[in-house]
Amino acid sequence: MLNNSDLNKSNGLGFARLTAVAIGATIGGGVFSLAGDMAANGANTGAVIVGWIICGIGMLALAMCFYGLNKIKPHLIGGIYSYANEGWGDYVGFNSAWGYWISALLANVSYATLLFAAISYFIPIFGSGNNIWSIVCASLVIWFMNYLVLRGVKEAAGINLVVTISKVIPILVFIVAVIFVRAFDPCIFMQNFWGEPGGLSFIEQVKATSGTTVWAFIGIEGAVVISGRAKRSKDVGKATITAFLSVLAIYIMVSLLSMGVMPRAELAELGNPPMAGILKSVVGPWGAAIVNLGVIISLAGATLGYTIIASECPYLAAKNGVFSKIFAKENKNGAPVNSLFLTNGIIQIFLIITYLNESTYQIFYTISASMIMIPYLLSALYYLLISIRKDGFDGQSFKEINLARFIGVLGTVYGCWLIYASGLTGLLITAILYAPGTIVYVKAKKEKGEKCFESTKDKVILAALVVLAIVSLVLIFNGTINPF
Repeated sequence: MLNNSDLNKSNGLGFARLTAVAIGATIGGGVFSLAGDMAANGANTGAVIVGWIICGIGMLALAMCFYGLNKIKPHLIGGIYSYANEGWGDYVGFNSAWGYWISALLANVSYATLLFAAISYFIPIFGSGNNIWSIVCASLVIWFMNYLVLRGVKEAAGINLVVTISKVIPILVFIVAVIFVRAFDPCIFMQNFWGEPGGLSFIEQVKATSGTTVWAFIGIEGAVVISGRAKRSKDVGKATITAFLSVLAIYIMVSLLSMGVMPRAELAELGNPPMAGILKSVVGPWGAAIVNLGVIISLAGATLGYTIIASECPYLAAKNGVFSKIFAKENKNGAPVNSLFLTNGIIQIFLIITYLNESTYQIFYTISASMIMIPYLLSALYYLLISIRKDGFDGQSFKEINLARFIGVLGTVYGCWLIYASGLTGLLITAILYAPGTIVYVKAKKEKGEKCFESTKDKVILAALVVLAIVSLVLIFNGTINPF
């Protein structure tokens, strides 16, 4: 395995920049759409609260798993990929890296679409963010981000720090305005609490929040993914926890305050981004303008953050010989040049698909969230595994080891819940995206002169992916499911 001594730390990322990468990648467009998306999915206030409790506990457990893994296994610098690889071998590790990579690049597709939906508030020609003008300009943005990262990951992360600070300001304006203008109405809040009769069952409402909450937190592991670029390994875990607690507090306040401003049915009908419509009803048109400006800044930062993360994952996997060596090439600035161009080339293809199918940003963030659930689950399972084996826990007390096991169990249970909540359709669609990755895996193995699928476990996983992918394609062609 590649370890920290292989990378130059003199120009590494410090705590502030690592935290900014995690917050910047996490706070994208999701925070500006939380209330509207949950309402549109049929979730009322009671279900939203329960959904955030489940998400808060589950995501905290996952963040603690990442923190613990970084502390116990600091030499595993590939983050989500390396944990799965270390625990269950190359093929499982590869699929974790592949799933995370596809999730990250789909996140950027979603960000680019929502970015121009927000810009259309000021320049109406961009419409809903998926017309020809939006796609052309979104493509320019994607390749500009590619240029910035090519100049060096540290420099790009420095820009991301400034953008992260800028994007939080409109969110704080929203929270302060709703509270101090006294727009929050307890009667509306309670009216929304259980919702109207004949709606979704409570458990279905809670399940309906899971995709939105996971999407809102995708990127929280950003500091772990680029841990190989950190000046000090101990900063990675601290940055992850700091980012998580900051973002969770913002998300809960935004969600609950929104539920007290207007009825759920009205929230569900708001255009993108819903927060703009809410603040407009509170303070007037300038409120919508400042939120849309915040969305633009936020998404620009998230797009940059995810360009870093999406290119770093296959680069590190290639360094370890699990992805094809073509992904491992660096330029003179130490940027993963081939990984960048391949990642943004695929994003470009999906942007064209967005235009041809008139797809919305929700479609891509739903698939992105589904793709990342397996890597999250595998990371939690690995932490649980090493805590049970006491692998790396030398010198720790019985209480500390049991706490690690408890956190591992919580993270694992939450990972299973996410897969269950995504439903059969989500599982089938992700299989289509996971299955082709095996071609890259086989190529990487051949480059190293190694055999593929020697274990029964790997053969079973391969067979399951192929079968699920075939079933998914049949259902798509029959019109039973529609991924876009």
